[in-house]
Amino acid sequence: MLNALRDMSLHRQVFALALPMVLSNITVPLLGLVDAAVIGHLDQAWYLGGVAVGSTMINVTFWLLGFLRMATTGLSAQAYGASDKSAQAAVFLQGLALAWLLALVLIIFHNPVADLVFQFSDASAEVKQYAAQYFSIRIWGAPAALANFVIMGWLLGSQNARLPMWLLIVTNVVNIVLDVLFVVGLNWKVQGAALASVMADYSGLALGLWFVSRQWLAQALPPWREKLGTIREGTGRLLKLNRDIFLRSLCLQLAFTFMTFQGATLGDDIVAANAVLMSFLMLVSYAMDGFAYAMEAMVGKAIGARNRQELGRTLVGTTFWSLVISLLLTLVFAFGGGAIIALISDIPAVQQEAALYLPWLAAVPLVSMWCFLLDGIFIGATRGREMRNSMVVATSSFFAFWWLLSDWGNHALWAAMLGFLAMRGIGLAVIFAYQWQKNIFLEPFSANK
Repeated sequence: MLNALRDMSLHRQVFALALPMVLSNITVPLLGLVDAAVIGHLDQAWYLGGVAVGSTMINVTFWLLGFLRMATTGLSAQAYGASDKSAQAAVFLQGLALAWLLALVLIIFHNPVADLVFQFSDASAEVKQYAAQYFSIRIWGAPAALANFVIMGWLLGSQNARLPMWLLIVTNVVNIVLDVLFVVGLNWKVQGAALASVMADYSGLALGLWFVSRQWLAQALPPWREKLGTIREGTGRLLKLNRDIFLRSLCLQLAFTFMTFQGATLGDDIVAANAVLMSFLMLVSYAMDGFAYAMEAMVGKAIGARNRQELGRTLVGTTFWSLVISLLLTLVFAFGGGAIIALISDIPAVQQEAALYLPWLAAVPLVSMWCFLLDGIFIGATRGREMRNSMVVATSSFFAFWWLLSDWGNHALWAAMLGFLAMRGIGLAVIFAYQWQKNIFLEPFSANK
């Protein structure tokens, strides 16, 4: 199987899907860095703390619904591999309908949700105030943000990474420009950062729907009006997969949310420093997700075509390049982390705290690359049950690590996060090795009870 590394066509295939997503995904944490930078240069740490808590709330809300992208990618890639045009059309329309239904629910219930979350936070009154401002504005971008998940997943499943790349890049560039304009230029502070994100989401939706129409025509899919009458067909399959990925995402976000809110109990400077360092972690996440996305699309296509050899080549190629990227990120954090921290915030106390915990971040890329890759494999295979079960184990490990090391303060949080990432990769690796050995990984989703 390692002979596949000599196949230049494999490397071209991996990069055709992964590189556009890596480049575009990096703009997402860069947006977070710009948010932190423009707010971090205001005169009080609680502005940055408020944006950190508020953005965590909105990210948890949206990321819990990330199954919209993941399920759409896996199902559309399998339909593409099987050359089933009717199924490709149905996957998109079903995903879009579900996205807008969920967005409506979020808008209706966002105030009670925010009140409930703040009851469990020991953050200062100032941090809570600005977090509430940020969340109450950002939630109005839900219809666009959730629809964009479906659009990205469907395009990627159709083996087209260029259009999702431009969708992400344009959306985030618009966000960054408006961020600077509203916060620095107009001095709208936290409200300006939130409004910039909402406007960028709707800009992305308009562009994304245009991209879908182009791809639809290029693949000669059935007219969407003809598919509306059959949109209910196959929704049980979609909902079952979404349920399992939702529960998996719930566990994932539980760990990240606890990280933010527990850090807030240690003081405003700690929560601000953790916000800076979490931007580093997001940089790793989105860079590695580029290869995970490639894995999703290529694995889904191979499974749809029932091609075991192609699946094996996909695993080898994406793993090799993921390892290369992880090594580069480790070197960047180890030797340039202090300089990046200084660029994000000029508050001395925040810089000092962030530098203290920076060594934990240097280990993250090599530890976490396995869970990102294996996530891509299982999403492409639409095996949500296995992802759910392994995430439950990893999340339990996160809280166990934190409890055992709780005397270490903020170091305990970062040690627990590193252990959590490691357990995610180990759990999925064990399951995959078993299913690969038993030759059952190419089984269709419907057989995955």
